[in-house]
Amino acid sequence: MLRRVTTTSPAAPATSTTDADRAHVFHSWSAQATISPIEVTRAQGSHFWTGETKYLDFSSQLVNVNIGYQHPKLVAAIQEQAGRLLTVSPAFANDARSEAARLIAEVAPGDLDSVFFTNGGAEATENAMRMARLHTGRQKVLTTYRSYHGATAGAIAATGEPRRWGSEPSVPGIVHFWGPYLYRSPFHATTEAEECERALQHLRDTIMVEGASTIAAIMLETVVGTNGVLVPPDRYLAGIREICDEHGIVFIADEVMAGFGRCGEWFAVDRWGVTPDLICFAKGVNSGYVPLGGVVISAAIAATFADRAYPGGLTYSGHPLACASAVASIGIFKEEGILEHVRGVEETVLRPGLEEIATRHPSVGDVRGVGFMYAVELVRSRESREPLVPFNASGEAAAPMAAFAAECKKNGLWPFVHFNRTHVVPPCTTTAAEMREGLEMLDAALAVADTYVTD
Repeated sequence: MLRRVTTTSPAAPATSTTDADRAHVFHSWSAQATISPIEVTRAQGSHFWTGETKYLDFSSQLVNVNIGYQHPKLVAAIQEQAGRLLTVSPAFANDARSEAARLIAEVAPGDLDSVFFTNGGAEATENAMRMARLHTGRQKVLTTYRSYHGATAGAIAATGEPRRWGSEPSVPGIVHFWGPYLYRSPFHATTEAEECERALQHLRDTIMVEGASTIAAIMLETVVGTNGVLVPPDRYLAGIREICDEHGIVFIADEVMAGFGRCGEWFAVDRWGVTPDLICFAKGVNSGYVPLGGVVISAAIAATFADRAYPGGLTYSGHPLACASAVASIGIFKEEGILEHVRGVEETVLRPGLEEIATRHPSVGDVRGVGFMYAVELVRSRESREPLVPFNASGEAAAPMAAFAAECKKNGLWPFVHFNRTHVVPPCTTTAAEMREGLEMLDAALAVADTYVTD
């Protein structure tokens, strides 16, 4: 007679979070052997902790925690939805999804009244490009250099900075052009008006040689995010709208980073009174508490698919948990006056504070931004505008920025650095007092950058 023998495997050795991470997690945008991620153990408001070390977050993680960490109303909304209905296919109607779509359409400009939900920003830009191509029957999409639109196949092809290089050759039909950037003007402009006029003419010239009849869309980050916080000159977006109307081109505004309070508006385009045909969103719509993104669609483009199936979809499109968090987030924005808060703190603390800091530090070449989305561009020489580190620097060449970032962290400030810039992008709920505290930490850390100045 056989007897069943039960054996117990020896207990696995205790493994720390960081040890398990290094053993099993493959990290994005990283050489795996060169990184040592630290564990975030808790977070609240504008701060997070790594063990006992507390940081004031001037990065909003990846510029997405617009409503701050662990907002109790948002946490409660997610918990309530989890107890009621966790998941349902996109083919069904769902109250959380329909209400999220209604609220997003309500705050969108013009006749953008339909919402296609995705799981994040890259899928939003992918689908916006697909919609534009199908709507127009054309294939080319124009995007700028110094842009980032996501890491999926079409989105990374549309991206105009070095992160696309490893994916090339990629999706065909993408054409890059230069957008406005007065501090390092590709058009040799000396005023904002000149930069605007010359940038628009450059785009017109690009359209001429590419063939307007072949171009489906122009896709822009309304305010360029990671690649410099490049705020468009006042007439630029209106000029883009005019060019698109003239040639039957779809205007796609990528507001994944700039939307939902980051620029002190529901959508950054509102600052310039311009209505695009499609708006891509993600990040701030629910502060990344649950993955969510989407495309807000104009009536004309929605009508293209009234009797013609749209050939795209995602298993988790409009996930109830994510949509419930968006509904709660939009309610919090309204109830707590977060847009007004961003504009007030920018005007009274952030902008004047950064301008004052610039007068004290020769390493500060330029300060620019809008809302809670600012960049401090660091240089070795104000006269020559030589960047503190070269474009796309790595290793020893990037050491000055690494030293500056380390000093920020030593002071209790978590920075967002990219190339030769540090961005000031804290949660949109950051108080005036917290903003002043963060600027003091930034001010102190810039003394390190000053040591690399050559004139």
